[in-house]
Amino acid sequence: MSLGEPNRVAGSSDNSDSLSVVAIIVSWNSGEWLIPCVQALSEQSHSNLTIAIWDNASSGPTLAVLDQISDSYPMTRIFRSDANLGFAGGNNRAAEKYPDTNFILTVNPDALLDHDSVRFLVRAAATDEHCGAIGVTQMSPDGLYFDGIGDCYNPSGIAWRGMHGQPARALGSAPRKIISPCAAIALYRTSAFAACGGFDEDFFCYMEDVDLGFRLQLAGWHCLHVPDAKAIHFGASATGSGSDFSAYHGHRNMIWVFCKNMPGVLFWLFLPLHLVANLASIAVLVARGKPGIAYRAKIDALRGLPAMLGKRRAIQRRRKVSILTILQKLTFKLQAGQLFR
Repeated sequence: MSLGEPNRVAGSSDNSDSLSVVAIIVSWNSGEWLIPCVQALSEQSHSNLTIAIWDNASSGPTLAVLDQISDSYPMTRIFRSDANLGFAGGNNRAAEKYPDTNFILTVNPDALLDHDSVRFLVRAAATDEHCGAIGVTQMSPDGLYFDGIGDCYNPSGIAWRGMHGQPARALGSAPRKIISPCAAIALYRTSAFAACGGFDEDFFCYMEDVDLGFRLQLAGWHCLHVPDAKAIHFGASATGSGSDFSAYHGHRNMIWVFCKNMPGVLFWLFLPLHLVANLASIAVLVARGKPGIAYRAKIDALRGLPAMLGKRRAIQRRRKVSILTILQKLTFKLQAGQLFR
């Protein structure tokens, strides 16, 4: 598989090849998506790579696929959960199995990494000790469009994948700073991941990556996008694009991300924008025939707010960067077509 011909990595003179990576695939009824995902990981040029699947109590055909992977890819370790812990909990539990690895690579089952992607990611992390997380260039299945080049976060609390759906073009090779990588394919420094508590399991899924990226920023880490690290991302293979499930979690979690992480005076400055964004999101869901989802998402967000404000106090006490630094990480121009997906 090839996603273009960017600066292919030859024998590296640095020691990044010796750094250990565990690639974690969280599966929930992911079925046949798993085999090509594992195959792409098994072909990575980075040699010190372990593959782990955390299965969230799948049923049906996925069980046979997991057995097939055990036979065909014996280097892949499979953990079977008795309950669905979500994307957040599944990654956290799997990461706990590998406390000594240098890096954690989260990989959605519907993502296919190009041959050198992990090596590009690790090499970038090895040369920047303050980098806590790195994202790839996510491409559409036909390779003609960007699926995302890192998350963007507006002061209103609206988040989206940068350049999602835009025609593919050359991006250069230099890493660039972002607020958060999309965790569909993201490399996390284990020490940073652990220090910040990993993914917030109350989120279950959706926007848990933006939340973690924001917390990393507040703790003094930064996040990068490495253009040459590429992957195909099919998107929403388990939960369905535009499903009630994704709408509920996305619209609930947008409130929690803002209330947990927006620091100091920025919280009060941007709170009116956040309230307007929530009203707009409700209107969008109602227009899509999902008034019940809108009601439940916002009510449940408010019910969970005391716990989130408790987390906020702990997060903000540990903040190591200035308000201005965070302000510079925000994206003020909204990307058309990406609101409330």
